[in-house]
Amino acid sequence: MTRLANLDGRAVLVFGDRALDVFEAGGFGPDPMDVLSQWPAFTEWARSVVPAGSPYDPALLGPPVPRPRQVFAVALNYPPHAAEAGFEPPSDPLVFTKFPTCIAGPDETVELPGDRVDWEVELVAVIGRGGHRIGADRALSHVAGYMVGQDLSERRVQMLGEPPQFSLAKSFPGFGPIGPHLVTEVAPDASITCLLGEEVVQKASVADMIFGVPSLVARLSAVCPLLPGDLIFTGTPAGVGNRRTPPRYLTTDDVLTSRIDGLGELRTRFR
Repeated sequence: MTRLANLDGRAVLVFGDRALDVFEAGGFGPDPMDVLSQWPAFTEWARSVVPAGSPYDPALLGPPVPRPRQVFAVALNYPPHAAEAGFEPPSDPLVFTKFPTCIAGPDETVELPGDRVDWEVELVAVIGRGGHRIGADRALSHVAGYMVGQDLSERRVQMLGEPPQFSLAKSFPGFGPIGPHLVTEVAPDASITCLLGEEVVQKASVADMIFGVPSLVARLSAVCPLLPGDLIFTGTPAGVGNRRTPPRYLTTDDVLTSRIDGLGELRTRFR
């Protein structure tokens, strides 16, 4: 299993509490986006690397994919979340986009643009090998790996129109935290959890998704050619703030922790 991270703007392999600069060790990078553009060759090299490196400061970790060209997101992909939103589970993926300038790192302080900012923990899949019209049976060979993500959402902006529009409300600066590492494997039943302070507000298994990663890759690539470094936010479980009674939104006093087994956690604060 490979863990790729962005340490102060440079691509590194992470081995526990140590980080190995991949440009100095193997000639890939140094920008993490350069590594993703050479993903098949990089992974072949990474499999042969002996764990090494130097201690590093986790506070210097940035988004493992700092400048994706396309960021897809999927709505209502867990049946309990569809139910809490008042909808039947969809028969086809409901897709919108988060604009790439919203991408942020795993330990960030995000400015609240309004008083109705909500949380949505998500598994994020990263494309490593691009393609168009990729079959579901081949989809995972195009996936570089997985990260924890947060699809932060300003619900007032989301509900301004009729029908609601999603993309702008989910694309303020910092509204797409990802990380802490890009990990090449995730357990098919990994637990996905979101905590607001010490309170668990979302908890499920990624196995509960209606449309899994192979299906999403196939359906998205049937329309859009996928590119190395593209992100797919795969949907959130039940437990978002605007469906609570009364609704609960993020404030400057909150710390949001997002976790997926085997992938690590994000910590997001607000100002």
